[in-house]
Amino acid sequence: MRLSTKGRYAVMALVDLTTHSQGRPVSLADISGRQEISLSYLEQLFAKLRRAGLVKSVRGPGGGYLLARSAEDTRIADAILAVDEPIRATRCKPNAATGCHSDKSRCLTHDLWEELSRQIHLFLSSVSLADVVERRILGIAHKIEGASSAEDEPSARVDAAAAAE
Repeated sequence: MRLSTKGRYAVMALVDLTTHSQGRPVSLADISGRQEISLSYLEQLFAKLRRAGLVKSVRGPGGGYLLARSAEDTRIADAILAVDEPIRATRCKPNAATGCHSDKSRCLTHDLWEELSRQIHLFLSSVSLADVVERRILGIAHKIEGASSAEDEPSARVDAAAAAE
């Protein structure tokens, strides 16, 4: 499963907006330059984000965009859904009575992928823009990945310390 550029770029742009706003509007041209995202693509995304009530525009000199609510109250899932990005791992349509096979049956792993979609949505709904900006999202997965490194093993640290002496 892969998140498309629409969802990824919307989140990147909102994190940039959160980081650089400091109470003042941020221009899409500035976000475009920093994030290396096409200005015309950002305009399309921000039109959707504005309609969803996630950002508000300020016209005139010094204009641009501001978050419509606090970074703490803006969820990553809201941004992804605002730009019409489905959060699902199945090929089937959500809540459809039929499956994606040619005979309309569901594959044997349908429930697995459906639950994965729910878990992804729950996770993205639990993460705010503020969490991303303040780097509060490194959780269990980071610890598990780190533990697989030999350098992170307690015995490896003791051996390395002994060798240094």
